[in-house]
Amino acid sequence: MCKVNKWILRKDIRRSVGKTINGIKITESGILAAAHLSGAGNVKKYLRSNGVQGFSDAYGSSIKSYLKNFGGYNVSNIIADQDATVINS
Repeated sequence: MCKVNKWILRKDIRRSVGKTINGIKITESGILAAAHLSGAGNVKKYLRSNGVQGFSDAYGSSIKSYLKNFGGYNVSNIIADQDATVINS
């Protein structure tokens, strides 16, 4: 689903990477990890509200924590794909 999330968030990635929100430097890998946690829509809300609208799962993991903990990884091999599907083997 990273390919789909990258496609959904492509504009927000362009606008947000390199900015600092709530003390966290925004990276593409952090955005994709946060989308895996909370869904692309919640990440859009977080980024577009400059971190005001947050999300935490039932265990207390937040978008902010995922942006921080998973920031700075190389995700250039993930190609944005609107039609990506999971293949069961």
